[in-house]
This record gives sequence, C-alpha cells and structure tokens, in this order.
Amino acid sequence: MSNPELSNLLHETRRFDPPAELAEHANLKADAYAEAKEDRLAFWAKQAERITWAEPFTEVLDWSNPPFSKWYVGGKLNAAYNCLDRHVEAGLGDRVAYHFEAENGDRRDITYAELLAEVCQAANGLTELGVKTGDRVAIYMPMIPETVVAMLACARIGAPHTVIFAGFSAQSIEDRVKDCGVEVVITADGANRRGKPSALKPTVDEAVAKCPTVRKVVVVKRTGQDVAWNDDLDVWWSDVVDHQSTEHTCEFFDAEHPLYIMYSSGTTGKPKGVLHTTGGYMVGVSYTHWAVFDLKPDTDVFWTAADIGWVTGHSYIVYGPLANATTSVFYEGTPDTPHQGRWWEIVAKYKVNILYCAPTAIRTFMKWGREIPEKFDLSSLRLIGSVGEPINPEAYMWYREVIGGNRCPVVDTWWQTENGMILISPLPGVTSGKPGSAMTPLPGVTAAVYDESGKPVEPGGAGYLVVTEPWPAMLRTLWGDDDRFKETYWARFPGVYFSGDGAKLDEDGDFWLLGRVDDVMNVSGHRMSTTEIESALVSHPMVAEAAVVGAADATTGQSIEAFVILRESAKGGGDDLVAELRNHVAKEIGAIAKPRSIMVVPDLPKTRSGKIMRRLLKDVAENREPGDSTTLADSSVMDLIQENLSKQSTDEG
Repeated sequence: MSNPELSNLLHETRRFDPPAELAEHANLKADAYAEAKEDRLAFWAKQAERITWAEPFTEVLDWSNPPFSKWYVGGKLNAAYNCLDRHVEAGLGDRVAYHFEAENGDRRDITYAELLAEVCQAANGLTELGVKTGDRVAIYMPMIPETVVAMLACARIGAPHTVIFAGFSAQSIEDRVKDCGVEVVITADGANRRGKPSALKPTVDEAVAKCPTVRKVVVVKRTGQDVAWNDDLDVWWSDVVDHQSTEHTCEFFDAEHPLYIMYSSGTTGKPKGVLHTTGGYMVGVSYTHWAVFDLKPDTDVFWTAADIGWVTGHSYIVYGPLANATTSVFYEGTPDTPHQGRWWEIVAKYKVNILYCAPTAIRTFMKWGREIPEKFDLSSLRLIGSVGEPINPEAYMWYREVIGGNRCPVVDTWWQTENGMILISPLPGVTSGKPGSAMTPLPGVTAAVYDESGKPVEPGGAGYLVVTEPWPAMLRTLWGDDDRFKETYWARFPGVYFSGDGAKLDEDGDFWLLGRVDDVMNVSGHRMSTTEIESALVSHPMVAEAAVVGAADATTGQSIEAFVILRESAKGGGDDLVAELRNHVAKEIGAIAKPRSIMVVPDLPKTRSGKIMRRLLKDVAENREPGDSTTLADSSVMDLIQENLSKQSTDEG
C-alpha cells in the first residue's frame, strides 16, 4: 500500500499538549512505554494485579499453539465478583454504580450494594431455570438496568452470554441463537424510543419459533405493551427473579472460561461469533479504562454513550467501569429525544467528567449547530473520547472546542470487537493530541503497518494494520469455527493478527486509521482512502457529513463517488456547489482525489449503531439495486437517495 501519493495525505501540524495538571497526576506516565517494551509479559503481570484472583496464575501467557492464546494460566476468578462483591467488601457499597436515565423521564441511582443484590437474585433465578455453567444465554434487551444485571448474573454462574443488539431482526436473532446453541433468551416486552414504546418480544417470538434449543424466554416488563404469551416457554422476569435471595455464593472459574460471545455485524453469510474469555479480558478492560481515560474512580463520573449491544458497551459501560469501581451514566434513549440538547443536559445534570462516544454522533451534533450544547454547563468535562470509526479532523476540532471547551484532551481510540479492549490511543497525560490520529499503541500493545509483502512501512507509508504480539483481551477463536478464526485473522500475514483495517504512519510515526481495506480505493493505480476524502469534504463549511465509496470504472479501475449532507445554511445549492466541493477536495488532497460525482442527500444509510453502510452506497454508485438493508436504522433513507439520483445530474467537470 505504500506509495508516494500517501506521503502528503492526512498531514496534520496541529498538536495539543496534555493539560499540566492532568499530566502531573496522570495514572500512567511516559515511562510506561519503556517498561512495557523492556518486558511485555512482566508489564501484563503487573496489570493483572488490578483484578482479584481466587487462585493465582502460574504463567502470564501460553503461546505454544498460535494463534490460540491462553492468558493468566492456572488463575481462577469470577468477573461478577470483580465488578461487584469486592467493592462492597471494601466498603464501597454506597457508591453509585449507575445513574440510570431514560428519555421518558425514568431515572434511578443504583449503588454497588444494590446492583450486587439484584445480580445475586438474577443468578439464583437463572439457576432455578436450570441454567448451568457453560450454558449459553442470549440477551435481547433495551438500555435498562436489568440488561447489566442479566449479563453479570450470567458471568456469576459461568454461563456465557451473547448480547444481541435490540434492533436486530428475527433472522439475526435466529442465526446467533442457533450458532451457539442458546437455551434461555432474556428480553423485554419493549423499549422506549423517540417518545413511544417499540416492541421487542414479537421479534424474539418469531426467532425462537425456529430455534428448538430454546426452552425458556424470560421477559422484563418495561413498556407495558400487550404481548403474545406461551405458558410453556415464556416467563416474566419478575416471577423468576423478585422472590429470590439477595445472597449468592459465586464460583470461581479458570481464566480461560468463556465470558461472552459477540457476533460481528455487517458480514455476509454465517455470523462470526467472537469468543472472549474471562481473565485476560477483565485485565485488559480494567487496565485500558483506567489508563486511557485517566480514571479517578473516587471522583469521576464516566459516560460511554453507546449501546450495550456492541463491544463498546460491554467493555466500557459494564466490565471495565465496574471492575474499576466507577460511577457511570447509563442512558436509554436517543440524542434528540425529547430535544437535541438531551446529551448535554445529562452531562450538566450529573456533572459528567469523561464522555466517550462515536464520530457519527459528533458529526450529527455539528449538523445541529454549536448553539445547542452552548446552552448547557459542560465545565465538568475534563476528558473526551472517540470510538467506532476514524474521526475526521474537522469533527475532532469541533468536539474539542465546542464540547471540550479547548481544555479537554481528546482520546481517539482504535480497537475492534475482536480486540476486546482499546489498543491504539493517546495517553491523555503523556501524548500530544493530533486531530484525526489515534497516535500510538498503548503500553503493552505492539502494532505495526505492513505493506503487501508483510514488511513494516516507514513513516509516511501506508498499508495494513496488524498486531504483532498477543494481548490479554484478544478473541480466543470464533465460536465453533477454529478454521475460520485462523483464516480470517491470521492467514494474511502468518504469525500476526490482521485487523482488516488500512492505516498510515505519518512523518512522526503516528497511526492514522484509513477504514476497512475494502474502503481503500485504487484509482488509476493510486491508493486513496475513503476516510481521507470524507474528511476533506467535511472540512468544507457547507458540509455536515460525507460518505465516499469506490465504484468500478473501466478506465481507472475505480472512481470516487461521494454522498454529502449539507448544513442547514447551505441548503439549495446546485451544480455550482457540487463543482465547488469537487475543487475543494482537489485543493485539500490533490486532483487525483477529486470525486467523479457528488450527490447531495438528505441522510446517509446507517446501522442502528451509527455506522454508515457504504456497500449500499456502492450499489447506488454502480447502478445496482441496493442489497439487504434490514439492519438500517431507517430503511427509507435508501429510497430518498435513489429519488435524489434521478433528480441530480452528475458533474463530470
């Protein structure tokens, strides 16, 4: 992937040094990099001291059968004990674990002692239903406290959970339940979304009808909707849990005992069940949560504004924060219900110190305008983070200036479902922030950018992002499919983990994420990043959001096709605006990067987790009927785009 054109791409001269006070009191200092490099396994043994072990491990890493790793060999622990019991035993039972807030006005502060009691009741309830160690439990739930309780109850009894995002279809549930042989499904009658109830149980009913392994469906009453009921299968959560004892003696499991299975989204064919085990995962998320966010658990209020149905929610709403005895915000609702300042109202209400969210959300707030967050007191914030996709410099700067008040470091984090924990990020007390760059691997993590032949590129070069040494929270395999695990992640560059992402090292050696390798276009032999062209478009004052795809072209191999959402102030622009935007990209990057066409659209096709489904845009760009759009948050978006296509002329200039 290395070529001369990339030497000037994603070039950034702005740097933001850590605030002096934060640097002085930072959890991790600069010497952590040298310490980890000198003896990586000793470093990870030290991080394991953050976790309580019922039996100590005898070996940090067994890598005798790569790519299958075993971390903290011989150690025994319980994830729920590490999240709850030990904090209560240490006298922290009255500390708030979650400030729960819902868009319909429901709210509740849940202490560690209260959460422990509820988890014990749920563990007893699941045991009464016959759930045993090793049995798989599916959780299809809204963002309510019972979702966390269900996850921790499963962890407590050693039953691996698979949380399915509560927006997926019946087919998606069926695929996942069948793949890992789920026996019990936990769901709710519905969820509150945009001011009205949204049914969940009918979707589960449709899926379970085709899943003979499921013997019980446990239903939380959330919205009070009427639901179909099968007395042989269905049981109310309250009937299973509420009468149970608040005492439960947990069992301690081997460090490699499965904790959860999370299915990767957006793939074709059979879903990939990413398996995470207990010991290494708990060490990884505890360490990274503490280090990347410079967490001070005695005083900080932490908010990961994501859904528990994704790995970000698992690692940085549930297991990481609870392992660190953190007070977190837990929100059920959308950013614009009942008004577009809802998030900032919550930040001000709970005096949130650390906010972690996706670039998609940040760009949405940009589109709505800075005057909305400026109505709220955001002075409690001291650190802000980004997750889920590369953040373009324009969004980074808006986030830093408008939300962070030009005082908060931005931690732009890179990691994946398969990684379990953050791998590349600035350390807020050590690293100077650079808009758009994830900077460097964390202490203890060894990542590199390889060229086509598997050799590391020099600064200024681009290629494929790999992780060259095992890390504790790494996936162990794909559930029931070791061969696919090896082929997907370890075959491209033997002996190292291939992330599937493209990356560039800038002249300073800092990492820039370029998106999935299939989002790196080959235009007349030049490798062009969709992320970079999107960043150039969004840097134009008239553009709120952009998506770029490569379309097949007989002459150039691929052509660059762009889709943009305009800011309110720019609505009504025609061909002149399109020409201006094309020239703007040429000025920002070079003539080779000028999009062949730019379509102004009212919205972009996004999944319910906020990721743009570029394959649908690629279908439009290549004049195909768009493929499956069932995972879109709003499937009508594709109809609007196709209507616009018939109205807009392509500028070939």
